[in-house]
Amino acid sequence: MRTFKEKLSGRIFFALALSSISALAVITIFIIMNGAPLIASVGPINFIFGRTWMPDQGQFGIFPMIVGTLSVTLGAAIIGIPIGLCCAVFLAEYAPKKMANAFRPAIQLLASIPSVVYGFWGLVFVVPFIRDHIGGPGLSILAGSIILAIMILPTIISISEVSLNALPRQYKEGALSLGLTHWQTIRALLIPSAKSGIVAAIILGLGRAVGETMAVIMVVGNATALPESILDPVRTLTTNIGLEMGYATGEHRQALFATGIVLFVLIMIMNSTAQYITRRK
Repeated sequence: MRTFKEKLSGRIFFALALSSISALAVITIFIIMNGAPLIASVGPINFIFGRTWMPDQGQFGIFPMIVGTLSVTLGAAIIGIPIGLCCAVFLAEYAPKKMANAFRPAIQLLASIPSVVYGFWGLVFVVPFIRDHIGGPGLSILAGSIILAIMILPTIISISEVSLNALPRQYKEGALSLGLTHWQTIRALLIPSAKSGIVAAIILGLGRAVGETMAVIMVVGNATALPESILDPVRTLTTNIGLEMGYATGEHRQALFATGIVLFVLIMIMNSTAQYITRRK
């Protein structure tokens, strides 16, 4: 009886795992079937590096949106990674136990806030602040970067802290016994030793930044021109799909699916990199 239950449990778990993989395969095939014909007709080079997005005139260049996606993601990384890593080090090495136990649920709560709330907050506070004190229209790369930086903090902080706490205690004790200060131990030993987990946390956080739609729609301005500074409005790949899918037809609809293929490839590259880094010693 026990052997039967174990076999049954194994088959159930296998079926659940297979269903997840099947869902991914179905989504991938669906996107490719709808978007590949447009890429084939326009040409991959013209589609990816074209600078004009005018679907009603048959021009489907998404290069400005690729630049917008990468620039907003890079801005989020510049702002969010140092803050996230510092918070993780503080929780793992400096914060008293009671304080750390109080901070962790608050940080995790950031991940449960709907993205539209982040977008609304950015539209009410961040955009006017940039417009009044820094310059530009307010709706910009900088505004999107600030919002995305806040949104990726829970991922970076949580995984980085777990990576630091998972290190053998002997690492820290040995370094301190050799005369290193607490900060020297953290900087020269603990952070390099937890590098794989920290890098994976960063990549997973940036993966969320690349795929975010609603909050970005509300704060980046959604202009299809190439930006000249961080104060210029842009349109990302996700916002392009979100804005136009509701009324797109024909080649226009195919172009949005083709945009999804490019976005899908970017995110898969980032996630695969995170998996590779996580698994290597």
